[in-house]
Amino acid sequence: MPPKPNQNAARVSRHGVARVISKLGMASRSLAAKWVHEGRVRVNGRPVRDPEFPVLQGQDRISVDELDVVAATRVVLMLNKPRGLVTTREDEKGRATVYQCLADAPLPWLAPVGRLDKASEGLLLFTNDPAWAAQLTDPTTGPDKTYHVQIDCVPDEALLTKLALGAPVEGNWLRFKSVHCMRSGLKSAWLEVILDEGRNRQIRRMLEACDVSVLRLVRVAIGRLVLGELPKGNWRLLSETEIGSL
Repeated sequence: MPPKPNQNAARVSRHGVARVISKLGMASRSLAAKWVHEGRVRVNGRPVRDPEFPVLQGQDRISVDELDVVAATRVVLMLNKPRGLVTTREDEKGRATVYQCLADAPLPWLAPVGRLDKASEGLLLFTNDPAWAAQLTDPTTGPDKTYHVQIDCVPDEALLTKLALGAPVEGNWLRFKSVHCMRSGLKSAWLEVILDEGRNRQIRRMLEACDVSVLRLVRVAIGRLVLGELPKGNWRLLSETEIGSL
C-alpha cells in the first residue's frame, strides 16, 4: 500500500523571502526585494539574490546585513492627514506625501492602512503589521469608517435616500451605509457619511453621480477610534486598548 500523505507537511507553505521580511514588519516588500538584489539578505547563512526564494517563516533563519530578522513589535499610529498630500512613500510625480509628517519620528518602517486621496483629510493609520492592516481594510472584518463631507448644495430627502440606497456608478454599485445632514447654510451643507466598505474615491464618485460637488472631505473615525483634537499634520501612537478596539 502507498504511504499515507503527511498532513502536517501539506499545511506547510513557503513564501518568497522578500514577502516574509515584509510580513515580519521590517520593511516594505519592494524595499526587501531591493535588499535581496543587493546581496544583503541570507537564508540559513547562505546569500540569496532572488526575492522569491522560498522560505518557511519561523523555521528558516533570515538575516539582513548579518542581523537576524525577527517579528517586530506591532506599532500603530494615527495621523491627522492634511489636504494636499498623497498617501504613498514615494510619488512618481514628485508630489508631497504623508511621510513628510513622519519625517522626524523615531519609528520603524510603517505603511499606511488604506488610503486617503490627495484632496481628503483626517484620520489615517500606519502600521508595521501587514496582516493586521489587511484585516482592518477587509470589508468583512474591518470596522466602519465615518466621514464629514461638505457639499455645494443643501440636500433634500430624495438625495439622502438615493445615497443610502445606492446607485450604479461606472459599473459598480455604490452606496453609503448611512448618511444624514449635520448642518446646512444657504448654499452648502455638511453630511456625516458612514461606509462599511472602502472602494476607490467612493464618496466623491457617488456624489458626483448625483451632480453634487465635494468641497471638503474629512475622515473623523475608524470604528470606535476618533480623530479628536489631534492637530492637523500631527501624529500619535495608539495604545494597546485602542488597537484592540479596532
